[in-house]
Amino acid sequence: MKKLLLLVGIALLVGVFFMFDLQQLLTLKGLKGGLVQFEAWRADDPILVAGAFFLIYVLVAALSLPGAAVMTLAAGALFGLLTGTLIVSFASSIGATLAFFVSRYILRDSVQGRFGERLKAINEGIEKDGAFYLFTLRLVPVFPFFLINLLMGLTRISAATFYWVSQLGMLAGTLVYVNAGTQLAQLDSLSGILSPGLILSFALLGVFPLLAKWVIARVQARRVYARWQRPAKFDRNLIVIGAGAGGLVTTYIAAAVKAKVTLVEAHKMGGDCLNYGCVPSKALIKSAKLANQMRHAEQYGLDKMEPVFSFRKVMQRIHDVIAAVEPHDSVERYTELGAEVLQGYAKIIDPWTVEIALNEGGTQRLTSRSIVIATGARPFVPPLPGIDDVGYVTSDTLWDEFAKLDEVPKRIVVLGGGPIGCELSQSFARLGSQVTQVERGARIMRREDEEVSSFVKTNFERDGVQVLTEHNALRCEKHGDQKFIIVEFQGEEKRIEFDELICAVGRVARLQGYGLEELGIETHRTVITNEYLETLYPNIYAAGDVAGPYQFTHIAAHQAWYAAVNALFGQFKRFKVDYSVVPWTMFVDPEVARVGLNEQEANEQGIPYEVTRYGIDDLDRAIADSAAYGFVKILTVPGKDRILGVTLVGEHAGDLLAEFVFAMKHGLGLNKILGTIHTYPTWAEANKYAAGEWKRAHTPKKSLIWLEKYHAWRL
Repeated sequence: MKKLLLLVGIALLVGVFFMFDLQQLLTLKGLKGGLVQFEAWRADDPILVAGAFFLIYVLVAALSLPGAAVMTLAAGALFGLLTGTLIVSFASSIGATLAFFVSRYILRDSVQGRFGERLKAINEGIEKDGAFYLFTLRLVPVFPFFLINLLMGLTRISAATFYWVSQLGMLAGTLVYVNAGTQLAQLDSLSGILSPGLILSFALLGVFPLLAKWVIARVQARRVYARWQRPAKFDRNLIVIGAGAGGLVTTYIAAAVKAKVTLVEAHKMGGDCLNYGCVPSKALIKSAKLANQMRHAEQYGLDKMEPVFSFRKVMQRIHDVIAAVEPHDSVERYTELGAEVLQGYAKIIDPWTVEIALNEGGTQRLTSRSIVIATGARPFVPPLPGIDDVGYVTSDTLWDEFAKLDEVPKRIVVLGGGPIGCELSQSFARLGSQVTQVERGARIMRREDEEVSSFVKTNFERDGVQVLTEHNALRCEKHGDQKFIIVEFQGEEKRIEFDELICAVGRVARLQGYGLEELGIETHRTVITNEYLETLYPNIYAAGDVAGPYQFTHIAAHQAWYAAVNALFGQFKRFKVDYSVVPWTMFVDPEVARVGLNEQEANEQGIPYEVTRYGIDDLDRAIADSAAYGFVKILTVPGKDRILGVTLVGEHAGDLLAEFVFAMKHGLGLNKILGTIHTYPTWAEANKYAAGEWKRAHTPKKSLIWLEKYHAWRL
């Protein structure tokens, strides 16, 4: 109601302005015709006339009425250059700020609510460099100032910044117009003020801040590099440290564009994903799932049975899978692509020089125009008293350690309720271990909605996992051959006996030993980079887990493109990393996949949303596969089909998510998904039916009533 009243008030004032033909007074002809009378009034009471002029100017600027340029001329004619400039400078800035407030109060929330995702990059740019952009626009009077006022009101720039930048930025244009007003008799039109030469001068003035920013960046870069001696020439265009997902993709791109690139890896090609993470864990999950299906074969009309297997063979299969995938990431493949691959430990000596301690012995020094740090992350081991005495494995070491065992460990404690801990807990429980999962927080998978965590926990317990949430690990003890972990719950200590302890409480970036400290490259859990993935030194980049903010293989590959392109072609064009649509999947059974916001995050961020749900228990293919459980949950803008986020729980959730990722990336709504043919009977139909649920909830009921009457009449 307040916004409506304000709009009505503004409309009335604008209506009065045009109804009484007041715009004629704010033309050059009208100004010249009334100048004698204005001067007479000023002679009688200069303070009153100056005050009235000031207020009228504020009103004209605040209402975005045509005539501000003519009033600026009038200020010069009536008050002279100094006084006229003073009056106009403050009046125009105050009026502009009032227009800014009106735009912000009436329009910003609705515009940001509707186009928030599309405006995200603009909002981030304004928050970081808003004053700079506004100052540049204000320097060039060719840009309509009233439009700048209204558009800036839609952004998140502070009112104080808007005011002082406007005051300063409009000063040059104000001086030109006020000075022209002192020579009013010689003016025939407003276009005569802005001659081609003057327009060019203003354009150059507007370019000046951009040039100044470029110069400042160069000066800062020179200051950063000041203590280093730049090589006269370089051995390589690019050196990449680390052959995980980030390093491999960076190297691939560099080789594809025929850059001279060297990839350095100290251990195994393929990094964590191939050797310790994605590949082996998915192989384990598949074996465990098959064992579980055998136990519940009656669901498929078969006789159930307890699976009989050799745990050593299960682990051998995992290593066979790794070996089958290895050629994709091998030294031979990347050498064939045109890259040089060196096996050894790399250390950055200066911003252009890398020293490699080769695994086969000796060292080699190479210079490069650019360097990409892609050293990945390692498991974090909590500093529990006694943990080294009892022994433990991590997601990195268990594949080799467990491969030595003839039987699956009888009792396993898994520390951690995140994706890694959850996947391992369920898998080993299905293979026959007695698994206790210990999580310090209130629930497992705490980044997901509470109903998702609860759903997964119920399935875990059905598979035999004992899930202990709000249990804080205190210490480990060993008594003879018996090993225990002591946890605290509600002030009481509990002792849990185990045969194997798996630490899965998270991963930390590999930061030590690469020369970062000596170079002064800032780190805080990860390497600190800007939006272009540049470190303190503009030619040194970071990508993957070592750079954050996400620890996903697909994000490492995504960042690698930006790191490679910016490193090789940044002198022509740099690209900011796009994190607008980030999907991920947790490969528990059933899978949990998500992209964008869930309810928990939307509430934390104060983002309004609607929820649409579709139960997979209603999907024909799910029923046929005896997997009719889970759901699709979609968050949309209230009243709109624009997708804010999707959570999928069920079989093949990670694969089904791709359609929503594509839709969000390209701004497609649920109506587009609903209008797309999906093969029957497939799991992908769940996406279409979920879109159908949204459509049903937004069916215009009044229109249906009239349609019913129309069809009745047709009978």
